[in-house]
Amino acid sequence: MLCLTEIHVDYWNVIMAGQHNERNSYGVLILHGFTATLDSVAALCAPLRDLGIPVSMPLLAGHGASSPEALRGVGWEAWVADADKALQKLMLEAERVIVIGHSMGAILSLNLAIRYQGNIDSLVLAAPAIKLVSVFAPGRPLHFAAPFVSRVIRNWGLDSLYSGPQSVTSIPHYAWVPSDAIISLFELINQSLPLLGLVTVPVMILHCRQEKTVLPESATIVYNRVATEPSAKSIVWLEYSGHQIFCDCEKEKAIQTIIDYVSGRIGRNREKGDAGY
Repeated sequence: MLCLTEIHVDYWNVIMAGQHNERNSYGVLILHGFTATLDSVAALCAPLRDLGIPVSMPLLAGHGASSPEALRGVGWEAWVADADKALQKLMLEAERVIVIGHSMGAILSLNLAIRYQGNIDSLVLAAPAIKLVSVFAPGRPLHFAAPFVSRVIRNWGLDSLYSGPQSVTSIPHYAWVPSDAIISLFELINQSLPLLGLVTVPVMILHCRQEKTVLPESATIVYNRVATEPSAKSIVWLEYSGHQIFCDCEKEKAIQTIIDYVSGRIGRNREKGDAGY
């Protein structure tokens, strides 16, 4: 089984690429959430590219297919490996990477920050899926029963929950999900929670007070457990949005908050000669 703290970087390729092509100082990696399509985070892409930096937005294994059946039998190891591969590829273009993760993508982002401490500049964690509303999720009352229930119920329906339905212009995720994929997500959460204290890079968290998928306390759990210096971590609250932050009624605010943060990271670090925080 893949270890989340194991490092799989082909530094030779990165070094050789740097010898032949001048790399950008910064790049941005965007990681979507569990069951999501790229539509769920696509609104971030153009504004970030307008900053003049490379942006990568990979599609994780089992996602973006014509049927959710593509997720059956796909586990968290594959999602970690896809995020890892995308980061390595982006590192051929950028010396330091700002990782933006939504929901499960935020968990993958935290793991990348541990495994690539010298390459990750900072994290933007949107609705980090640490503590879910589902009573079967890790830390919830019926988590112990999740494996048994998954053997009886093979597919779980998913609702698109928005505070403003008029804001919906995309299909952000599958309509249902194979139960074994949900169990694997739970395993990823359980594997990742003990590692939060190893995260030291700057972190900005976006979360919705009206969340009906990921409990709002997830934001404070991440904030309190990461080892990032207090001056380099923050929480930005959205008051009305549902879980699909970048598709809902406050998407402009969420996107602008991230653009301001990324711009600040780039400008601040350039002024300090990339010295750090």
